Amino acid sequence: MSLFRLNTILKTLIVFGLDKLIPAHRKPWQLKLLRIVFFWYRDQHKDKKAGERIRLALESLGPVFIKLGQMLSTRRDLLPHDIADELAKLQDKVTPFDGNQAQSIIEESLNIDSINEYFDDFDTTPLASASIAQVHTARLKDEGQAIVLKVIRPNITETIHADLQLMFTIARVLSKVLKDAQRLRPVEVVHEYQKTLLDELDLTREAANCEQLRKNFTDSPLLYVPKIYGDYCRTNVLVMERINGVPVSDIETLNEHGTDLEILAERGVEVFFTQVFRDSFFHADMHPGNIFVDNTDPSDPHYIAIDFGIVGTLNSQDKRYLAENFIAFFNRDYRKVAELHVDSGWVPHDTNVDEFEVDIRSVCEPIFEKPLAEISFGLVLLQLFNTARRYNMIVQPQLVLLQKTLLYIEGLGRQLYPQLDLWKTAKPFLENWINEQMGYKAVFKKVKNNFPFWAEKLPEMPELLFDSLTTMKRLPATQEDLIHDLKHQQKRLAGGIVYGLSATTLTLISVMTWGLSVHPYLNLAGVIVSLVMWWQALKAVR
Repeated sequence: MSLFRLNTILKTLIVFGLDKLIPAHRKPWQLKLLRIVFFWYRDQHKDKKAGERIRLALESLGPVFIKLGQMLSTRRDLLPHDIADELAKLQDKVTPFDGNQAQSIIEESLNIDSINEYFDDFDTTPLASASIAQVHTARLKDEGQAIVLKVIRPNITETIHADLQLMFTIARVLSKVLKDAQRLRPVEVVHEYQKTLLDELDLTREAANCEQLRKNFTDSPLLYVPKIYGDYCRTNVLVMERINGVPVSDIETLNEHGTDLEILAERGVEVFFTQVFRDSFFHADMHPGNIFVDNTDPSDPHYIAIDFGIVGTLNSQDKRYLAENFIAFFNRDYRKVAELHVDSGWVPHDTNVDEFEVDIRSVCEPIFEKPLAEISFGLVLLQLFNTARRYNMIVQPQLVLLQKTLLYIEGLGRQLYPQLDLWKTAKPFLENWINEQMGYKAVFKKVKNNFPFWAEKLPEMPELLFDSLTTMKRLPATQEDLIHDLKHQQKRLAGGIVYGLSATTLTLISVMTWGLSVHPYLNLAGVIVSLVMWWQALKAVR
C-alpha cells in the first residue's frame, strides 16, 4: 500500500510539473532521474501558474498534504504572494463533494428518513469545503436557530491511513540512516501527527473540544466559541451554531469597518497564551480559515473560533519549562535558557553551558527591539534547530502542535498588525502566570484547593502522630535486627560460594579421572560428595 501511494505522489509531482518549478542549476539529480524513469507521465498543466499548480497538486493528494499547504499559506514572509494567495484557498475552498451525498450521510447518521425531520432550509451547496469535511447551512426545525452542519468527506479514511503508512515507512528508514535520528525521533513525531489527524475524523471528539473551549472562555472579551447541539452530533456529523464574522485574513474589509487591528493583534497573542498557560488546552489549528472577527464594535473587536478537531494539551512540567524559557528570552538571560535546557534533560547533562549560552545569544539577540514585520520566526526556529543539532537536543513530539500553532500565530499577527511588539504583549502575561505559580498567591490557592482533603484527615491526625512516634521509638531495635539478618545472609551466601566452588572443582576432577587407573568407587564417592556440595550451595543461595 505504501509503494502504491508513493507512486501516486511521484505521479502527481510530475503531472503537475512541480519539478519544473525548481531552477535547473538547483535541481537535484534525483528529480532529473525521476523525470527520466517516469517518462510516460506528462506535464498536463503547462498553462497554469506556479501557485495554482502547487495548490491543485496538494489538493489532489488529500488531507495530509492539504494541511501542509494550509500551514504554508500563513508564511507570506517565506513564499511569493501569488503562491501564498493560492495556498490560502486550501483553508476553506477545497473542491467540495456532492451536496446531495452530504444530505444522505446526515440522514443515515441520524437514522432519519428525511433531513426535514430535524432541519429546515438545508442548503445542498456547501458554505465552505476543507480537507477533511465540508459545511452546509440550515435551521433547527424546533428553535429556528441558524446552524451549520459539518460532514466528513466520504471514503477519506482509506487515503489518510495510506498516507500515514507511507509516512511511517519513511520515518523508520530515516531513523536508521540519519545521524540525528535519536534526537529528531521521526517515528514518534509521525505517531503524534497520526493521533491528531485521526482525532479529526471523529466529530464527537471535536464537539467535546468545542464545549471545553467554550467553557474556558465564557463571557470573555477575547474569544467567542459557538454553541454545539450535541443531540444531533455523530462521528461523521457535527451541528453547531452559525456565526457571523469577518475572516481574519480579510484585512481590506476589517479596515473598511475601522477595526482596531492593533488591539486585535494583541488579543490574538493573549488568546494564545491564555489557552496554553491558564487552561493547558489550546486550539492547535489556528489557520485563517478557522478564525473570524466580530467587529460589531470596531474599537473593541474579538475573535470567533471554529473547527476544533485538533487541540493540544500541556502538562504542568511542560508549561513551567516553557514559561520560564519565554521569560528568560524576554529578559535576554541566555544563561538561564541554557541551564533550563540542561535541567530539563532536553540536552545531555555534560553539555558545556557556557558554549551553549553563547550560541543561543547569537541566534536570539538580533531579534529583540524589532517589530514583527522585521522578524522571521521561521528563520529563528531554523537557527535554533541548527544550534540544538550541535548539542544533540532531543525533539519533544508533545510540543510539535505547539510549535505549529506558534507559526500560525505569527502568520496571523504579521497580516493584522506587522508593527506588533510581541515581547511587550506577551511578557507581562507570562510574568503574572509565573508569579501565580510561585508566589504567596499560589501557596494560598493550593492550601484552599487541598482544604477539603485535610479537613477530612484532621480527626485521624492524633492517631497517625502516635503511630509515627511509636515507630520512631522502635526504629533502633528494628535497624539492629535488619543488620543482624543482613550479616547472617551474607555469611550464608559466602558459604554457598565456597560450597559451589568446591563442588565445581570436585566435579571436574571426577570427570577428568573417569576411565583412568583409579578405583571406580573413588570416582563414585567424588560424584556423591560434589552433589551434596551443590545441594548445600543451592540452599545457601535460596
